[in-house]
Amino acid sequence: MDAGELTRLLRLARAGNKEAEHLLFERVYGELTALARRLVRSEPVNATLTPSALVNETYIRLQPLNELALADRHHLFATSARIMRRLLIDHARARRSLKRGGETVRVQDGECLVTTEAEAEKLCILNDALEHLEAHSPRQSRLVELRFFGGYSLEEAASILNISERTAKRDWVIARTRLKGAMDAGFSLGAS
Repeated sequence: MDAGELTRLLRLARAGNKEAEHLLFERVYGELTALARRLVRSEPVNATLTPSALVNETYIRLQPLNELALADRHHLFATSARIMRRLLIDHARARRSLKRGGETVRVQDGECLVTTEAEAEKLCILNDALEHLEAHSPRQSRLVELRFFGGYSLEEAASILNISERTAKRDWVIARTRLKGAMDAGFSLGAS
């Protein structure tokens, strides 16, 4: 979908035009599903968190659009990625609390694949580390979120954050180092 058309539909939907809202989600549903597929791989067959379920729950949480004030395509997808992150974290926490069985959760960005309860625990630790990072460096936290959960390239994320690619590269290295340290330590930085 043309970015200008999507922005126009967003404006109309924010103004309360239900037809524009319907068209907007009809046209971005495929892209949201592709994003969800990158984030979630469900096993076994009866798993409760599927890409469709993730997209549908994201859609519900995007309502009403007029309260979110989404400005453009990037803002819509970045917000969707943030919502999906929260949903995945909630799912991983629920999985972690299960004593036996349950579904397998996977999160993938080319570097990380969550497939076991131990990996679900790591995802929760990553989330805690991201929240800690956000308190100290919101831009670095947002960059990680866009790359890891949004599937954006470094260049795309830099553009969304309105920073230079050089700054994005530096922030990416620092953020990954901080997050890896927290993950390797095997402890949650917690919400303190």
